[in-house]
Amino acid sequence: MLEIYRSSEIKQTVSKQIYRTTETDTITNDCWINLFSPTEAEISKIETELNIPQEFLRYPLDEEERPRIDYDDDTGIVLVIVDVPYSRREKDLIKYETTPLGIILADKHIITVSLKQTPILDHFIENRIKDLYIPFRTRFTIQILFAVAREYLRLLRFIDKTLEVAESELAKEISNNQLYKLLELSKSLVYFASSLKSNEAVLEKLMRGRIIKLYDEDEDLLEDVVIEYKQAHEMADIYANIVSSTTDAYASIINNNVNDIMKILAAATICLTMPDLIGCFFGQNCPMPWDDTFASNPIPFFALLFGCIASVVISAFILKKKNML
Repeated sequence: MLEIYRSSEIKQTVSKQIYRTTETDTITNDCWINLFSPTEAEISKIETELNIPQEFLRYPLDEEERPRIDYDDDTGIVLVIVDVPYSRREKDLIKYETTPLGIILADKHIITVSLKQTPILDHFIENRIKDLYIPFRTRFTIQILFAVAREYLRLLRFIDKTLEVAESELAKEISNNQLYKLLELSKSLVYFASSLKSNEAVLEKLMRGRIIKLYDEDEDLLEDVVIEYKQAHEMADIYANIVSSTTDAYASIINNNVNDIMKILAAATICLTMPDLIGCFFGQNCPMPWDDTFASNPIPFFALLFGCIASVVISAFILKKKNML
């Protein structure tokens, strides 16, 4: 899908102009081109009309591509790749993952490339970003990075709420579904922490100002973005440690419960074994109540019965004293 946007002035104030992002059908100077799930024809069109290196358009379409900055010496075009978070529902589970987003800064255009539609960019399309002016490509890039950091923080807060719900439900009853949720949260936090660390490396390169020229306002905004990413990275690490410790705690609880059950079963087996031994020893020669000889010789049967009961009581008492019951 190929979308083209430009900034149109809608109001003039004393201190500044106010612009609005509008969609257009033609590629013009100072426009923003948004490519997501592009076809070969769309890639070829952008490559031909704007003289964009083909690899710059294809790198962000690789799910395994890592965040980095690339510079083309021949055209002077810069490619910035960052990992963008998103969530998806799979049956009863919500999974949090990341996908590469490429930002290409050409001489008179800015191009965003992604494998799937990025909800973060909808804020820019729907004019929910303050002081957005597409021709200021460096600031626009930093604003995108800022929106990505805010999305990480939003999803991390949602993960925190999900973790609290899972813990409260596990406190009532330990179920496999809740443990699966904890496992998915742990995986998501690992993905987030890894992506945030890589994104921070990209920001450090941008801070040096060697690849992309930074103005004073851009530097202030970029410093705020760095702070947001560091906060998100710390939150991801903290939540990952919480999930890991919670999982270990419940694993210990499950092991203790299993040990208690096995202890009870072993004690019950011992208690039931004693009468069985007595019955095996006397059973061959002891007359039963339904036998004709029982009335004349009932003592062996009652001796056997009381012996079985006594052996159960004694063994249960001993096991109780040893905390096995």
